[in-house]
Amino acid sequence: MEFHRGRLIDHVHLRVADVTASKRFYQAVLRSLGRDIDGEGDGYFFADELFVDQADSTPSNVHLAFQANDEATVQQFYQAGLAAGGRDNGAPGERHYHPGYYAAFLLDPDGNNIEAVYHGAMERSVPSVVITTPGPLSS
Repeated sequence: MEFHRGRLIDHVHLRVADVTASKRFYQAVLRSLGRDIDGEGDGYFFADELFVDQADSTPSNVHLAFQANDEATVQQFYQAGLAAGGRDNGAPGERHYHPGYYAAFLLDPDGNNIEAVYHGAMERSVPSVVITTPGPLSS
């Protein structure tokens, strides 16, 4: 049995009340998994697809970004989300994060910031991470 990972979730952004306490926690749990924090700056740190920064006031809900195959898919995500009760939090368009970063943002019914992103002409080293199990999963 095979599982393909790295195709749906692009990144997770957490806004926290205390970056120092969060960094201490995430550094410990990441190290227990053989990973570490990849970088940090004034009021933020990141590890792989996880980005954590200081909340301006009350910590926010989750920012979850889904990968899209092209700009048209980002636009379809935005329209479908609005039609299903989502609220605008940033119409489809290119963002300043890196050249070709094209995204749209919606607030879900609970206020979570949900994003679809297309990274433009960037090329992946592999389409996904493949995880193979020794047999069927038990339920």
